Amino acid sequence: MAKLSYTDSGVDYGRLDAFKRACQLAGLSPESSTAESSTVKSSAPKLSTPLGESASLIELDNSFLAHVEEGLGTKHLVADAMFALTGACHYRSIGIDLVAAIVNDLVATGAMPVSVAMHVSAGSGAWFADETRSKELIDGFAQGCRSGGATWGGGETATLKDVVSESSVVLSGSAVGIIQPKSKRIAPSIKDRDAILFIASSGIHANGLTLVREVSGRLPDGYLTKLADGRTFGEALLTPSAIYVELIHQCQIEKIDLHYAIPITGHGWRKLMRADEPFVYRIDVVRDPTPEFKLMIDQNFIDEAEAYATFNMGAGFALMVDEADVSKVIDVARRSNYNAWRAGTVIKNGSEKAVEIAPLGIRYAADSLRLR
Repeated sequence: MAKLSYTDSGVDYGRLDAFKRACQLAGLSPESSTAESSTVKSSAPKLSTPLGESASLIELDNSFLAHVEEGLGTKHLVADAMFALTGACHYRSIGIDLVAAIVNDLVATGAMPVSVAMHVSAGSGAWFADETRSKELIDGFAQGCRSGGATWGGGETATLKDVVSESSVVLSGSAVGIIQPKSKRIAPSIKDRDAILFIASSGIHANGLTLVREVSGRLPDGYLTKLADGRTFGEALLTPSAIYVELIHQCQIEKIDLHYAIPITGHGWRKLMRADEPFVYRIDVVRDPTPEFKLMIDQNFIDEAEAYATFNMGAGFALMVDEADVSKVIDVARRSNYNAWRAGTVIKNGSEKAVEIAPLGIRYAADSLRLR
C-alpha cells in the first residue's frame, strides 16, 4: 500500500501558498481610488511587519497593535467521529484548539492577546440545537481565552446552507493584541550560531488532520486503535493544543532577547525557515515522537520526511536566541510548566536557506516553503 502525503489527502500547500503570496502582493499594490476614499486612507497607519509573518502589526505612537485570523481546519470532524463511536463529546477540546490556533500566531510577534473572537459557520441552524456540544465548545473557547490572558470579544454565527454540509460547521476566529512598550516586539533578528529551542507540543494540535483522517481509514480499528500509552488514536488526536502565551510573557518579564519565535503549525518543521533572511537551521536533537505520530510512521502510512514536513512531531513552538540565553529560556519554560530543550543551531552559509534534521538525514530546501 502506497504511503500517504498531505497533497494526496486533498491539501495542496503549493496552491494554497501561491494564493497567499498573491494576496500579499495585492495588499502591497497601490490602488486607484476616489479622492474621498484616498482622504480616509491617508490617515491610516501602515503595516509594520513583512507580509507572510505569523501576525500583522500596526505601529502606533507608543505600541504596536497586532491582528491575526485563523481557522481550525478539520479537527472537529475527528470529534464528530469519536462521538459517533463512543458517545463522548470532545468539543471542549475543540474550543481550546481554536483559541490556541489564533493566539499562538499572535504571541509569536511578542504581542499579548487582548480580545479573541469566534466565527462559527454552520450548514444548518440545526447544528446549534445540540446543547451539550454547544456548551462544550463555548466552555473550551472561554477556557482558551483565559489561558491566553484575553477577553472573549464576541464573534459571528452564520448559517451557510448549500455552502457548508448540513451536519457540519466551519470554525475560525481572530484576535487583537498589543505590544507595549515597543521593545517587546519579536522581530526577525536571527544571527549566525543562534540556538534553536523547541517547546513541547501537547500532541498533534490542529494541523495535518486531513491527512490523519485518511490514515484512520486504513487502521483496522480506525480511531479506536489502541496506542502504546493506552489511549485510542482518536483520544490522542483530540488532546487540546498547548497555548504558549504565558511562555512568551515570562520571557518578556525576564527581558530575554528572543531573536525569533515561530509556532510549528502547517508545513511542520519547515516552518523554522519562515524568516526572510537565508540561514541553515540544523536540528541535532530529535526526541521520540508522541504515540499518534509514531503509529503513523511505524505502520508505514507516511514516511519520516513527510511527517516532519506536515506535523509538529512533538515540538509545538520554536524560539531562536543567543547561546548565552539558552539556560534562561529553559528555566523560564520549566517554571511556566512548559518543556523546552535546545534542539539545534542556526548557521549562516551565504545565500543557502534550508532546514536540516541531522539525526534523520532529512533536508528541506528553501523552495519547499514559499510563504512570501
